[in-house]
Amino acid sequence: MKTQRNIILVIFLVVITLNSFAQNSGNINYNNRSGNNNQSIKLADTDLFVKFGNYNELIITAKGVSNIKADTYVAIFSITQTGKTAKEVNELINSKIDPIKTFCKSLDSKIVFYTDMISFVPMYEYEIEKKIFSRKTYNEVPKGFEVKKNIHIKYTNSEHLDAIISICAENEIYDLVRVDYFVSDMEKHRKAMRTKANLILNEKINYYEAILKKDFTNSKKEIADNFATYYPVESYQSYEAYSSSSIKKDKRTNVNNQDKSKTMYYMPKFDKSFDFVINPVIVEPVIQLVYQLNLKIKIENENKKEVKEVKQETVYYFITPNGELKIMNIK
Repeated sequence: MKTQRNIILVIFLVVITLNSFAQNSGNINYNNRSGNNNQSIKLADTDLFVKFGNYNELIITAKGVSNIKADTYVAIFSITQTGKTAKEVNELINSKIDPIKTFCKSLDSKIVFYTDMISFVPMYEYEIEKKIFSRKTYNEVPKGFEVKKNIHIKYTNSEHLDAIISICAENEIYDLVRVDYFVSDMEKHRKAMRTKANLILNEKINYYEAILKKDFTNSKKEIADNFATYYPVESYQSYEAYSSSSIKKDKRTNVNNQDKSKTMYYMPKFDKSFDFVINPVIVEPVIQLVYQLNLKIKIENENKKEVKEVKQETVYYFITPNGELKIMNIK
């Protein structure tokens, strides 16, 4: 008779809480301080061994992130120009854009410069028409024209952005809308992550086979995977760094607070819940490619009873003239 053995895996979590901040932790910790410094901890994507009907279901996960440095960038600047005539407004805006285009070509011949027309509309104002013994009348009359354009600058050296911003500022263009990051060989990085996740998954399978003393070769399996991509523009957060005195307020007290400076910082996905990290050290904003591979294995329960089919037979009897009961052989 076989006895089913239940194996319970106990995971001990050791949480170390630091009551003081290190010198190089950054000013962001001014916003994160609390009385007890307790932080909630989540267990993400943990491997579980659970009962599932007549089967045991084992779910194994391999999850990783790849920090990819962009090889191409596109900076977008916005400019608005007004003028009294259509000719004047075009000449004014082109006098600002043309020097930037010339500078970019001299900075790097591979830089691509594109001007995107957003709008070109007339502007109006009101003139007061005065009449004796009547109300004032406001008439809308043409005032001039307004043109809006976006400048798209494609470059491959991230250090060129400072020079591009400087030449734009010299030409009264100050609005940097955004910077987009691109990777030309993303499929190569996906293949590398699949290979790494596959190795880790096989290591976990061997580990569970050793613990459970089972062979999963002929077990039913289901597999699913997925990629997620996070760009730098999605990974910035804002914060305020300041230290303020506490004042007890009452009805006779007025407190006027100064406006606090707000800034932003780059906050990537960290490797707390990942099985592997490719290029773990991040110096500049990167494109983060996250990959998760899930494997579900169904293991038949050893105590499952086999139901045997019972063949039913019909037996016929007859009574002899002497009163004896005998089996009748019928073929």
